[in-house]
Amino acid sequence: MILSRISLAPFLIATAAACMPAAAQLAPKTGAVVTTPHVRAELVAHAPEGVAPGAPVWVGLQITHQPEWHTYWKNAGDSGLPTELKWTLPAGVSTGEIAWPVPKKIPVGTLANYGYENTVLLPVPLEVSTLYKPDMALTGGSPAMDIKLQASWLVCRKECIPEEGEFTLSLPTRGSTALNRAAFDTAQAAQPQPLGAPGTIAVDGQQLKVRLDGLPAAVRGKTLEFFPETPEVIHTAAVSGKDWTQVWDGATWTATLPLADQRSESPTVMPVVVVLAEADRQAGQPMAWRAEAPVSGTWPAASAAPRAAEVSPALQAALAANAAQAAAPAAAAQAQPAGAFMVALLGALLGGLLLNLMPCVFPILAIKVLGFARQAGNASAHRKAGLAYTGGVMLSFLALGGAMLALRAAGAQLGWGFQLQSPAVVAALAALFTLLGLNLAGVFEFGRAAPQSVCSAQAKHPLANDFLSGVLAVVIASPCTAPFMGASLGFAIGLPATQALLLFAALGLGLALPYLVAGFVPAVARLLPKPGPWMHTLRRLLAFPMFATVAWLVWVLGQQSGIDGAGTLLALLVCLAAVVWAFTLRGRTRLVIATVMIAFTAVLAGAIGRNIVQIPEPTAKLASAPNDGERWQPWSAQRVNDMATAGRPVFIDFTAAWCVTCQYNKKSTLADAEVLADFDAKQVAMLRADWTRRDPAITAALTALGRSGVPVYVLQAPGKAPVVLTEILSKDEVRAALAAL
Repeated sequence: MILSRISLAPFLIATAAACMPAAAQLAPKTGAVVTTPHVRAELVAHAPEGVAPGAPVWVGLQITHQPEWHTYWKNAGDSGLPTELKWTLPAGVSTGEIAWPVPKKIPVGTLANYGYENTVLLPVPLEVSTLYKPDMALTGGSPAMDIKLQASWLVCRKECIPEEGEFTLSLPTRGSTALNRAAFDTAQAAQPQPLGAPGTIAVDGQQLKVRLDGLPAAVRGKTLEFFPETPEVIHTAAVSGKDWTQVWDGATWTATLPLADQRSESPTVMPVVVVLAEADRQAGQPMAWRAEAPVSGTWPAASAAPRAAEVSPALQAALAANAAQAAAPAAAAQAQPAGAFMVALLGALLGGLLLNLMPCVFPILAIKVLGFARQAGNASAHRKAGLAYTGGVMLSFLALGGAMLALRAAGAQLGWGFQLQSPAVVAALAALFTLLGLNLAGVFEFGRAAPQSVCSAQAKHPLANDFLSGVLAVVIASPCTAPFMGASLGFAIGLPATQALLLFAALGLGLALPYLVAGFVPAVARLLPKPGPWMHTLRRLLAFPMFATVAWLVWVLGQQSGIDGAGTLLALLVCLAAVVWAFTLRGRTRLVIATVMIAFTAVLAGAIGRNIVQIPEPTAKLASAPNDGERWQPWSAQRVNDMATAGRPVFIDFTAAWCVTCQYNKKSTLADAEVLADFDAKQVAMLRADWTRRDPAITAALTALGRSGVPVYVLQAPGKAPVVLTEILSKDEVRAALAAL
């Protein structure tokens, strides 16, 4: 009888409504994103003062590369092609040139290229003249500028793949568009600053002698990297200090560089860029400088005519082969052999079954035990409740998996637990569990607060609670990853949709299986005590796991949105509790107090509610232990490459604040003194990839490892294949992997 007054329906409906805006934010705008197996490219804009004549308006193509892949700078180096952007804009709007960020030198055997790895934004300024007229009169709605882009790029690792995409973006002309401010600020900081003096370049036999004046005093004496904007002039793969030299003479920087063996250009003016080494760069200070230096002297005879394309014949042949391969259906998801797929299905079923042992699911399982006890002696009710719960679990897994697959196909870089990367979803779940906790604690009963029609519908359809408890079980299970789940989910994202959804259904069946079996085996119900006062006590006791879940969700939000976001959520949850309590009063007192509390909550939400979804300033914190800041470093693909170059093995912890399994491993195995001593003995660099908020680079790295969620633990030694450890780390497993280095 006690549980008959507990209804999950209103809580889940309210939570779904609250989460809709956050879920919508996860889906990229139609046509703004193109995803290939090697990059994710997105058309972005930055108009902090709106779109108007004289206002700064920028657009750009942001490219996120898979690990080890790269695209090219305006001078691609020994091989490659620069990214090309072709714009279609309204009348009265024109574009400037690409504001190329400084590249990095990428050695490829005996050659070298200039390009970009990880994530790069290629910004382009828009010039809006007084002739531009928004389409406000035609649409009757908010005026917007329609921007179209056709882009092509060459992405290479050891092989090269020519790719292209068409992008569209509707840029509001009123108000500020500054969602991508950080990306444009980063690109701006990577722009070379013009030098006041042009410098000089002299041709001396097979060498170029470069002289630059006017570099800042803080740069003098430091080693600089040299990038000519004119291709096929210098020996690109030349190594500083070995093949070419640089010297400071007071405020003058000089360098002697060898000409290319296959030089095909003889410019009279050479635009060049000099760049500080990464170790010498300082935040907020220029890192590169550009000069257009006149060239004196006589060029030696060119070795070959200029190329019609920026690729060598060998690379051109490779491109043709790659293009033919890319056109084949191999790029699409392919069905797996029946044997491999059956193994994956079994792994998914076992993973879902083991998910019942994770702490995420305990509160819901306890409520289901109460439901079992309430229906003691009613075998038919047990079976129906088991089927309803199973239906809720499996349909929710299918919906969540389908949403993840659809969003990934649309270009979003997502994985298992993606909804918890949204602070709005985390806040909505905290509100849901607060209401559940208050209900279990006896602060309010749904039957007294809900309209009579809703209560009547609940009485007529009691299985709705069992179905919705299955939905809730999936929602709160998503922060956990059980053994076998990681491989199954990673396998799923590379399958056709039908096979992938079957894997998600198997996960759901595994999660629901214990309760389903219990519903059809009467002996299970007989193990429970008969209904009595113990049910009332257990119900009150279950309120505390709900409140503990709220405390954890507030902590997760603090990791995402900072201390102000966590404080705001706590304040609004207190207001929510007060509103619920007010509705338990009677007569005029209920009307007055409830009205006041609702009004106060609305005002408070309007004043400080934005703190919940804000992005805090980056901090240097990494983990809780005193020496964690020294031991753990933030992950980046570049840092992994640097460690590999230095010959150091790397241990990568792909984690998230909302991942319960991650936090357990972090506080147990990864904090064990013996394990840490083994890491130190092997001189293993320890990197932490924090996926608490969406991060396309981390998602790409997970995909490359065949995973779509966290936790993932990888031990990687130079010259060896990466070793992916199990989701629930054991001390012996980690120590054995380290001993094998």
